[in-house]
Amino acid sequence: MIKGIHLNAPLFGFDNSYARLPEHFFARLSPTPVSRPRLVSTNEDLAVHLKLDPALLDSAEGTQILAGNRVPGDAEPLAMAYAGFQFGGWVPQLGDGRAILLGEVVDRDGVRRDIQLKGCGQTPFSRNGDGRAALGPVLREYILSEAMHALGVPTTRALAVVTTGEQVRRERSLPGAVLTRVAQSHIRVGTFQFFAARQDTDALRLLADHVIDRHYPDTRESAQPYLALLDAVVDAQATLVATWKLIGFIHGVMNTDNTSICGETIDYGPCAFMDTYHPDRVYSSIDHAGRYAYGNQAPIAHWNLAGFAQTLIPLIDSDAAQSREMAQEMINTFPAKFEAAYNAGVREKLGFQSSKEEDPVLMEDLLTVMADHHADFTLVFRRLCLLETDHRSADGVVRELFDEPAAFDQWVVRWRARLRDEANGEPGRQQRMLTVNPAYIPRNHRVEEVIRAAEDHGDFMPFERLHQVLRRPYAEQESAIQYQNPPRPEEIVQATFCGT
Repeated sequence: MIKGIHLNAPLFGFDNSYARLPEHFFARLSPTPVSRPRLVSTNEDLAVHLKLDPALLDSAEGTQILAGNRVPGDAEPLAMAYAGFQFGGWVPQLGDGRAILLGEVVDRDGVRRDIQLKGCGQTPFSRNGDGRAALGPVLREYILSEAMHALGVPTTRALAVVTTGEQVRRERSLPGAVLTRVAQSHIRVGTFQFFAARQDTDALRLLADHVIDRHYPDTRESAQPYLALLDAVVDAQATLVATWKLIGFIHGVMNTDNTSICGETIDYGPCAFMDTYHPDRVYSSIDHAGRYAYGNQAPIAHWNLAGFAQTLIPLIDSDAAQSREMAQEMINTFPAKFEAAYNAGVREKLGFQSSKEEDPVLMEDLLTVMADHHADFTLVFRRLCLLETDHRSADGVVRELFDEPAAFDQWVVRWRARLRDEANGEPGRQQRMLTVNPAYIPRNHRVEEVIRAAEDHGDFMPFERLHQVLRRPYAEQESAIQYQNPPRPEEIVQATFCGT
């Protein structure tokens, strides 16, 4: 394998804790150079937060690093090993098949972050793949991950996109690209499953200790630190998936190797935001049975976490039966934790400051009416912010979103009655709702426009424009009103695709 050129100067200030784990946790190798790298975009705000020099990233030397042609002197590039359940089927070895972790930096908040190149060539885990990424999926991940960050959702970030000057072969030849991805870490449920399947308890303990030290240091003080780790990961995933549902996001491929231990959204493959609401909505072209449909995401997260709990059984207690019982009790807390996080978000979306038992029912009834009458998820909640508690004059902006507006009329009477029960009344309610119900999401047809312009015509202006709009998803932007609109019938995207 051709190796990238190693630079002597330490340009990133890497401090690589994962690279200090035993060698069977990863494979050490450098990215494979590309022929004609060209910088498309760098995320200057993120670079500054990572204490990196944006001017360096934008330079010719920076482009060579971001393409994988040169390796900073303080980097320790490696591809991580992991396994996973993919659509319920066990795959004993997956790993970074087209990504290489350059190293770790500590950002301005004191948080350790991975910097990884995705699409930078074959690794020992490529499984006959080419190790490359097409431009379209790279732009999709950049747009979606940065939009999620702006929406307030825990997520990996995108630092840069570089085109390679080379073609990759999928259903057809496509321009290649490399994404520089940033994450709190790239450790997954599948990382633990990789070692559990090999009955390597020593590796499991080292990995768990690494995760505790890096992500959940408070659990170290517990009498049962590995059980406390499980509790913390359950909390993080319950909150994350609740947040997804509240903004209409469908991950699309919730395999255990795509389930982050630190609770970030990771691996934006065939993901999508819903236009018309339906709980069974699926966009992923590879999800033929609807396993990862919008409404299934919480049960799947619960299933994935049960797999994580199984890997910790040798660590929690020396008595295996006792360990299983404690792990099971902890996993059983997921539904209540998810429901609590989701219902708290429901109250915010509907404008309630207090909590009443009927609130989840009111939300579910609205969603049912939306599904039955083909209403747009994002627009319904955004426009609901505009309605007055005691006047119906603005109701038309919401009514028109339903096939049968009378169905909404029946629901909105109940909503207004609930608002009148609020002790603080109307002041500030609309503004609060506007801060949690976005005006702008990365709608599928807009993302497809970006990809088509870039792949077919080398035009990145649509990408830049959409990215700028999505940086302020809760603000009304007079010049970008068209980005709020759902697709016309001929623009509807029925399926989204994985980048491999």
